[in-house]
Amino acid sequence: MIQKENFWSDQEKAQSIIKEKNILEKRLNSFFSLENEFDELNDLTKITNEDDEKLLIEINKRTNELIKKVRKKEFESFLSGEADTNDCFLEVHSGAGGVEAQDWAQMIVRMYTRWCEKKNFDIDILEENSGEEAGIKSLTMKINGDYAYGWLKKESGIHRLVRISPFDSNSRRHTSFASVWVYPVIDEKIEINMSEKDIRIDTYRASGAGGQHVNKTDSAVRITHLPTKIVVQCQNNRSQHKNKATALLMLRARIYEMELQKKESEQELKNQNKSEIGWGRQIRSYIMHPYKMVKDLRNNTEVSNCNSVLDGNIDVFLEAALFKKN
Repeated sequence: MIQKENFWSDQEKAQSIIKEKNILEKRLNSFFSLENEFDELNDLTKITNEDDEKLLIEINKRTNELIKKVRKKEFESFLSGEADTNDCFLEVHSGAGGVEAQDWAQMIVRMYTRWCEKKNFDIDILEENSGEEAGIKSLTMKINGDYAYGWLKKESGIHRLVRISPFDSNSRRHTSFASVWVYPVIDEKIEINMSEKDIRIDTYRASGAGGQHVNKTDSAVRITHLPTKIVVQCQNNRSQHKNKATALLMLRARIYEMELQKKESEQELKNQNKSEIGWGRQIRSYIMHPYKMVKDLRNNTEVSNCNSVLDGNIDVFLEAALFKKN
């Protein structure tokens, strides 16, 4: 197909095919590499003398490393959903509680940003609504990377923080909530039924940094899908046309994700109507006082190093959520 003369006539489709080809090549090369490592270790074990302690230690070390690599590939085999290889959108919304909750939402954004950096994923901030004093009220980012959606698709839900508030002069313990919503970037291979008569498009002036242009033109775009009341918005480009195109892409992705929710019976975690962000819907608790622990309430995975998790080391939770599903 790639050798066809008209292959590049449709740039978007061609890039999608090239991306899929690269992913498949990586998976095959990785498999052959693991197979070679196994064969080498197997041969080495057969010729090693039991008295050769140093070599036995080396074989044991390499075997443990190989087991870790195989486990990682086993995990990747679970990412076989229709959109798992795709890029994704990630939304964060602060719950009730003013500056305390807005600061927590900002911490959540930082956690995912650091995780993306570790994965060498790229991030584009599409919309940000800053808090008056600190933190954010909401933020939407686009995460670009192989299997970005597959990795993060189980992160949708309420995240709860318990800590001594840095904003409380009496140093009291506060509980804050933030919601996270992840949905995939949809390519042309996935059909989404969406009629123009079912959407309303509004424009407004973008907020935040961006110079004088931001304050003088209605470049930001908000699109409402009337049947489902889904609302998406984008303001990261100075071009209203580009913002509209991105918002439409987000809307298609949200509609697709809504259908997935129905099929998987997980609507209570990814509630389409954005119900109250608070008790009873949390998927993970981050406890910083009186002890330190992060616990996933769906599978009881626990980590005592709370700071490490908030610094982006969340793979243990991502893997546990995906393994449990399967």
